[in-house]
Amino acid sequence: MNRSTNTSGTDRSALIAASVTVVLWASAFVSIRASADYFSPGALALGRLVTGSVALVCVLLVKRGGLPPRKAWPGIAASGVLWFGVYMVVLNWGEQKVDAGTASMVVNVGPMVIALLGGWLLKEGFPPLLLLGMAVSFVGAVVVGFSTSGEGSSSVLGVLLCLLAAVAYGAGVVSQKPALRHATPMQTTTFGCLIGTVACLPFSGQLVSQLSEAPLSATLNVVYLGLFPTALAFSTWAYALSRTTAGKMGATTYAVPAVVVLISWIFLREVPGWLTLLGGAICLAGVAVSRRRGIRAPQASPAPAAEPSATADAGSTADAAPPADSGTPAAETRH
Repeated sequence: MNRSTNTSGTDRSALIAASVTVVLWASAFVSIRASADYFSPGALALGRLVTGSVALVCVLLVKRGGLPPRKAWPGIAASGVLWFGVYMVVLNWGEQKVDAGTASMVVNVGPMVIALLGGWLLKEGFPPLLLLGMAVSFVGAVVVGFSTSGEGSSSVLGVLLCLLAAVAYGAGVVSQKPALRHATPMQTTTFGCLIGTVACLPFSGQLVSQLSEAPLSATLNVVYLGLFPTALAFSTWAYALSRTTAGKMGATTYAVPAVVVLISWIFLREVPGWLTLLGGAICLAGVAVSRRRGIRAPQASPAPAAEPSATADAGSTADAAPPADSGTPAAETRH
Protein backbone atom coordinates (compact mmCIF):
# COMPACT_ATOMS: atom_id res chain seq x y z
CA MET A 1 0.00 0.00 0.00
CA ASN A 2 1.43 3.38 -0.93
CA ARG A 3 1.40 6.38 1.38
CA SER A 4 -1.47 8.20 -0.36
CA THR A 5 -3.72 5.15 -0.04
CA ASN A 6 -2.73 4.71 3.60
CA THR A 7 -3.41 8.36 4.38
CA SER A 8 -6.78 8.24 2.64
CA GLY A 9 -7.83 5.14 4.57
CA THR A 10 -6.67 6.64 7.87
CA ASP A 11 -8.51 9.90 7.23
CA ARG A 12 -11.67 8.00 6.33
CA SER A 13 -11.59 5.91 9.52
CA ALA A 14 -10.99 9.06 11.57
CA LEU A 15 -13.93 10.77 9.88
CA ILE A 16 -16.25 7.83 10.62
CA ALA A 17 -15.18 7.82 14.28
CA ALA A 18 -15.62 11.60 14.49
CA SER A 19 -19.11 11.29 12.99
CA VAL A 20 -20.11 8.83 15.73
CA THR A 21 -18.82 11.31 18.31
CA VAL A 22 -20.74 14.21 16.79
CA VAL A 23 -24.04 12.32 16.77
CA LEU A 24 -23.66 11.09 20.36
CA TRP A 25 -22.54 14.48 21.69
CA ALA A 26 -25.52 16.08 19.95
CA SER A 27 -27.86 13.58 21.61
CA ALA A 28 -26.40 14.59 24.97
CA PHE A 29 -28.07 17.99 24.71
CA VAL A 30 -31.49 16.30 24.65
CA SER A 31 -30.66 14.10 27.66
CA ILE A 32 -29.16 16.98 29.64
CA ARG A 33 -32.30 19.03 28.99
CA ALA A 34 -34.41 16.17 30.33
CA SER A 35 -32.31 15.81 33.50
CA ALA A 36 -31.51 19.46 34.32
CA ASP A 37 -34.65 19.92 36.44
CA TYR A 38 -33.62 17.14 38.80
CA PHE A 39 -29.81 17.38 39.04
CA SER A 40 -27.51 20.30 39.81
CA PRO A 41 -24.62 20.93 37.38
CA GLY A 42 -21.98 19.23 39.56
CA ALA A 43 -24.16 16.24 40.44
CA LEU A 44 -25.13 15.70 36.81
CA ALA A 45 -21.48 15.81 35.73
CA LEU A 46 -20.41 13.42 38.49
CA GLY A 47 -23.19 10.93 37.75
CA ARG A 48 -22.27 10.97 34.08
CA LEU A 49 -18.56 10.52 34.80
CA VAL A 50 -19.05 7.71 37.33
CA THR A 51 -21.17 5.76 34.84
CA GLY A 52 -18.69 6.36 32.05
CA SER A 53 -15.71 5.42 34.22
CA VAL A 54 -17.26 2.10 35.25
CA ALA A 55 -17.97 1.19 31.62
CA LEU A 56 -14.52 2.23 30.42
CA VAL A 57 -12.66 0.41 33.20
CA CYS A 58 -14.60 -2.80 32.45
CA VAL A 59 -13.68 -2.60 28.76
CA LEU A 60 -10.06 -1.79 29.61
CA LEU A 61 -9.81 -4.81 31.92
CA VAL A 62 -11.40 -7.15 29.38
CA LYS A 63 -8.99 -5.96 26.68
CA ARG A 64 -6.05 -5.90 29.15
CA GLY A 65 -5.22 -2.36 28.19
CA GLY A 66 -2.91 -1.80 31.13
CA LEU A 67 -1.59 1.50 32.47
CA PRO A 68 -0.50 4.34 30.18
CA PRO A 69 3.24 5.05 29.86
CA ARG A 70 4.69 7.70 32.15
CA LYS A 71 5.09 10.21 29.31
CA ALA A 72 1.33 10.14 28.62
CA TRP A 73 0.23 11.07 32.15
CA PRO A 74 0.69 14.88 31.95
CA GLY A 75 -1.62 15.10 28.94
CA ILE A 76 -4.12 12.63 30.41
CA ALA A 77 -4.23 14.51 33.73
CA ALA A 78 -4.69 17.89 32.06
CA SER A 79 -7.44 16.68 29.73
CA GLY A 80 -9.14 14.83 32.61
CA VAL A 81 -9.33 17.91 34.82
CA LEU A 82 -10.07 20.45 32.07
CA TRP A 83 -12.30 18.53 29.68
CA PHE A 84 -13.95 15.77 31.68
CA GLY A 85 -14.16 17.83 34.86
CA VAL A 86 -14.29 21.60 34.41
CA TYR A 87 -15.98 21.58 31.01
CA MET A 88 -18.90 19.35 32.02
CA VAL A 89 -19.64 21.17 35.27
CA VAL A 90 -19.31 24.68 33.88
CA LEU A 91 -21.35 23.92 30.76
CA ASN A 92 -24.18 22.44 32.85
CA TRP A 93 -24.10 25.55 35.03
CA GLY A 94 -23.96 27.94 32.08
CA GLU A 95 -26.98 26.36 30.39
CA GLN A 96 -29.02 27.13 33.50
CA LYS A 97 -28.28 30.84 33.01
CA VAL A 98 -28.67 31.29 29.25
CA ASP A 99 -30.93 29.87 26.57
CA ALA A 100 -29.78 26.99 24.41
CA GLY A 101 -29.14 29.15 21.36
CA THR A 102 -26.80 31.52 23.18
CA ALA A 103 -24.99 28.61 24.84
CA SER A 104 -24.50 26.93 21.46
CA MET A 105 -22.98 30.07 19.96
CA VAL A 106 -20.58 30.70 22.83
CA VAL A 107 -19.42 27.08 23.21
CA ASN A 108 -18.66 26.98 19.48
CA VAL A 109 -15.68 29.20 20.23
CA GLY A 110 -14.06 25.93 21.37
CA PRO A 111 -12.99 24.67 17.93
CA MET A 112 -11.28 28.00 17.27
CA VAL A 113 -9.41 27.64 20.56
CA ILE A 114 -8.36 24.14 19.46
CA ALA A 115 -7.11 25.37 16.08
CA LEU A 116 -5.18 28.27 17.58
CA LEU A 117 -3.60 26.24 20.40
CA GLY A 118 -2.98 23.27 18.10
CA GLY A 119 -1.29 25.43 15.49
CA TRP A 120 0.85 27.12 18.11
CA LEU A 121 1.64 24.48 20.75
CA LEU A 122 1.37 21.30 18.65
CA LYS A 123 3.00 22.86 15.56
CA GLU A 124 0.08 21.80 13.36
CA GLY A 125 0.18 25.06 11.45
CA PHE A 126 -2.78 27.01 10.15
CA PRO A 127 -3.98 25.43 6.87
CA PRO A 128 -6.04 27.97 4.87
CA LEU A 129 -8.85 25.48 4.15
CA LEU A 130 -9.14 24.64 7.85
CA LEU A 131 -9.40 28.29 8.83
CA LEU A 132 -11.90 28.98 6.02
CA GLY A 133 -14.03 25.99 6.99
CA MET A 134 -14.04 27.05 10.65
CA ALA A 135 -15.11 30.57 9.72
CA VAL A 136 -17.97 29.23 7.59
CA SER A 137 -19.10 26.81 10.31
CA PHE A 138 -18.95 29.52 12.97
CA VAL A 139 -21.28 31.67 10.87
CA GLY A 140 -23.63 28.70 10.65
CA ALA A 141 -23.47 28.16 14.42
CA VAL A 142 -24.33 31.81 14.98
CA VAL A 143 -27.33 31.47 12.64
CA VAL A 144 -28.51 28.35 14.49
CA GLY A 145 -28.00 30.10 17.82
CA PHE A 146 -30.05 33.16 16.87
CA SER A 147 -32.78 31.06 15.30
CA THR A 148 -33.21 28.84 18.39
CA SER A 149 -32.75 31.49 21.07
CA GLY A 150 -36.37 32.63 20.83
CA GLU A 151 -37.31 34.90 23.68
CA GLY A 152 -34.96 33.36 26.21
CA SER A 153 -33.02 35.69 28.45
CA SER A 154 -29.25 35.70 28.69
CA SER A 155 -27.13 36.71 31.64
CA VAL A 156 -23.57 37.96 31.65
CA LEU A 157 -22.64 35.18 34.09
CA GLY A 158 -24.15 32.53 31.84
CA VAL A 159 -22.27 33.77 28.79
CA LEU A 160 -19.01 33.90 30.75
CA LEU A 161 -19.57 30.34 32.02
CA CYS A 162 -20.17 29.03 28.49
CA LEU A 163 -17.07 30.86 27.31
CA LEU A 164 -15.06 29.26 30.13
CA ALA A 165 -16.48 25.88 29.10
CA ALA A 166 -15.34 26.48 25.52
CA VAL A 167 -11.82 27.39 26.63
CA ALA A 168 -11.64 24.33 28.93
CA TYR A 169 -12.84 22.13 26.07
CA GLY A 170 -10.26 23.51 23.65
CA ALA A 171 -7.40 23.28 26.15
CA GLY A 172 -8.45 19.74 27.08
CA VAL A 173 -8.35 18.56 23.48
CA VAL A 174 -4.92 20.10 22.87
CA SER A 175 -3.67 18.49 26.11
CA GLN A 176 -4.97 15.09 25.04
CA LYS A 177 -3.26 15.08 21.64
CA PRO A 178 0.35 14.67 22.95
CA ALA A 179 -0.81 11.90 25.30
CA LEU A 180 -2.02 9.91 22.31
CA ARG A 181 1.55 9.73 21.01
CA HIS A 182 2.44 7.47 23.95
CA ALA A 183 -0.83 5.86 25.09
CA THR A 184 -3.69 4.14 23.28
CA PRO A 185 -7.02 5.94 22.76
CA MET A 186 -8.64 3.54 25.25
CA GLN A 187 -6.04 4.28 27.94
CA THR A 188 -6.25 8.02 27.35
CA THR A 189 -10.05 8.09 27.53
CA THR A 190 -10.39 5.74 30.51
CA PHE A 191 -7.89 7.44 32.79
CA GLY A 192 -8.96 10.91 31.66
CA CYS A 193 -12.52 10.05 32.67
CA LEU A 194 -11.32 8.64 36.01
CA ILE A 195 -9.38 11.84 36.75
CA GLY A 196 -12.43 13.91 35.85
CA THR A 197 -14.51 11.78 38.22
CA VAL A 198 -12.06 12.38 41.07
CA ALA A 199 -12.15 16.13 40.34
CA CYS A 200 -15.96 16.08 40.65
CA LEU A 201 -16.09 14.08 43.92
CA PRO A 202 -16.94 17.20 45.96
CA PHE A 203 -20.41 16.98 44.36
CA SER A 204 -21.01 13.42 45.61
CA GLY A 205 -23.29 14.57 48.44
CA GLN A 206 -25.53 16.44 46.00
CA LEU A 207 -25.63 13.44 43.66
CA VAL A 208 -26.69 11.00 46.39
CA SER A 209 -29.48 13.23 47.69
CA GLN A 210 -30.77 14.14 44.22
CA LEU A 211 -30.74 10.54 43.02
CA SER A 212 -33.14 9.62 45.80
CA GLU A 213 -35.61 12.28 44.66
CA ALA A 214 -35.22 12.16 40.86
CA PRO A 215 -37.68 10.13 38.75
CA LEU A 216 -36.46 7.00 37.01
CA SER A 217 -36.46 8.70 33.59
CA ALA A 218 -34.02 11.38 34.79
CA THR A 219 -31.74 8.77 36.34
CA LEU A 220 -31.78 6.73 33.13
CA ASN A 221 -30.80 9.87 31.23
CA VAL A 222 -27.75 10.22 33.47
CA VAL A 223 -26.85 6.58 32.77
CA TYR A 224 -27.27 7.19 29.04
CA LEU A 225 -25.02 10.26 29.23
CA GLY A 226 -22.33 8.18 30.93
CA LEU A 227 -22.46 5.18 28.59
CA PHE A 228 -22.84 6.78 25.18
CA PRO A 229 -21.95 10.51 24.98
CA THR A 230 -19.13 9.92 27.51
CA ALA A 231 -17.70 6.37 27.39
CA LEU A 232 -18.35 5.62 23.72
CA ALA A 233 -18.17 9.10 22.18
CA PHE A 234 -14.99 10.14 23.99
CA SER A 235 -13.40 6.84 22.91
CA THR A 236 -14.25 7.36 19.25
CA TRP A 237 -13.03 10.95 19.60
CA ALA A 238 -9.64 9.82 20.96
CA TYR A 239 -9.38 7.23 18.19
CA ALA A 240 -10.01 9.89 15.55
CA LEU A 241 -7.76 12.45 17.24
CA SER A 242 -4.87 9.98 17.19
CA ARG A 243 -5.20 9.83 13.41
CA THR A 244 -5.63 13.46 12.43
CA THR A 245 -4.85 16.95 13.70
CA ALA A 246 -6.53 18.61 16.67
CA GLY A 247 -7.59 21.49 14.41
CA LYS A 248 -9.47 19.22 12.02
CA MET A 249 -11.17 17.37 14.86
CA GLY A 250 -12.27 20.65 16.42
CA ALA A 251 -13.74 21.81 13.12
CA THR A 252 -15.70 18.56 12.84
CA THR A 253 -17.62 19.35 16.03
CA TYR A 254 -19.17 22.37 14.34
CA ALA A 255 -21.66 19.85 12.96
CA VAL A 256 -23.06 19.30 16.47
CA PRO A 257 -25.61 22.19 16.37
CA ALA A 258 -27.01 20.89 13.09
CA VAL A 259 -27.36 17.37 14.49
CA VAL A 260 -28.96 18.73 17.69
CA VAL A 261 -31.62 20.42 15.55
CA LEU A 262 -32.28 17.14 13.71
CA ILE A 263 -32.52 15.08 16.93
CA SER A 264 -34.83 17.64 18.54
CA TRP A 265 -36.96 17.54 15.40
CA ILE A 266 -37.28 13.74 15.55
CA PHE A 267 -37.60 13.06 19.30
CA LEU A 268 -38.96 16.30 20.76
CA ARG A 269 -41.15 17.27 17.79
CA GLU A 270 -39.48 20.67 17.76
CA VAL A 271 -39.93 21.62 14.11
CA PRO A 272 -37.02 23.86 13.05
CA GLY A 273 -37.61 27.05 11.11
CA TRP A 274 -36.04 27.81 7.77
CA LEU A 275 -33.35 29.94 9.43
CA THR A 276 -32.35 27.02 11.66
CA LEU A 277 -32.14 24.68 8.68
CA LEU A 278 -30.04 27.25 6.81
CA GLY A 279 -27.65 27.58 9.75
CA GLY A 280 -27.31 23.79 10.01
CA ALA A 281 -26.52 23.53 6.32
CA ILE A 282 -23.86 26.24 6.66
CA CYS A 283 -22.30 24.37 9.61
CA LEU A 284 -22.06 21.16 7.60
CA ALA A 285 -20.65 23.00 4.58
CA GLY A 286 -17.92 24.50 6.74
CA VAL A 287 -17.01 21.08 8.12
CA ALA A 288 -16.77 19.73 4.57
CA VAL A 289 -14.43 22.56 3.60
CA SER A 290 -12.24 22.06 6.68
CA ARG A 291 -11.84 18.34 5.92
CA ARG A 292 -10.61 18.93 2.37
CA ARG A 293 -6.95 18.50 1.59
CA GLY A 294 -5.01 21.35 0.12
CA ILE A 295 -3.88 21.14 -3.48
CA ARG A 296 -0.31 19.99 -3.48
CA ALA A 297 2.20 21.32 -5.97
CA PRO A 298 3.12 18.74 -8.60
CA GLN A 299 6.42 17.09 -7.95
CA ALA A 300 9.14 17.32 -10.55
CA SER A 301 9.57 14.19 -12.65
CA PRO A 302 12.74 12.30 -11.72
CA ALA A 303 15.50 12.25 -14.30
CA PRO A 304 15.57 9.04 -16.33
CA ALA A 305 18.04 6.61 -14.88
CA ALA A 306 20.86 5.37 -17.10
CA GLU A 307 20.68 1.75 -18.09
CA PRO A 308 23.00 -0.38 -15.98
CA SER A 309 25.79 -1.73 -18.07
CA ALA A 310 26.66 -4.53 -15.72
CA THR A 311 25.40 -6.38 -12.68
CA ALA A 312 27.60 -4.28 -10.40
CA ASP A 313 26.04 -1.08 -11.79
CA ALA A 314 22.58 -2.49 -11.16
CA GLY A 315 23.53 -3.29 -7.57
CA SER A 316 24.83 0.21 -6.91
CA THR A 317 21.70 1.72 -8.43
CA ALA A 318 19.53 -0.37 -6.08
CA ASP A 319 21.60 0.73 -3.11
CA ALA A 320 21.13 4.35 -4.04
CA ALA A 321 17.36 4.05 -4.40
CA PRO A 322 15.29 5.66 -1.66
CA PRO A 323 14.03 3.27 1.02
CA ALA A 324 10.49 1.96 0.76
CA ASP A 325 7.79 3.38 2.97
CA SER A 326 8.33 1.93 6.41
CA GLY A 327 4.60 1.87 7.10
CA THR A 328 4.64 4.65 9.65
CA PRO A 329 0.97 5.57 10.18
CA ALA A 330 -0.09 8.97 8.97
CA ALA A 331 -1.19 10.18 12.39
CA GLU A 332 -1.37 13.82 11.31
CA THR A 333 -2.16 15.36 7.95
CA ARG A 334 -0.15 18.50 7.56
CA HIS A 335 -0.62 21.12 4.87
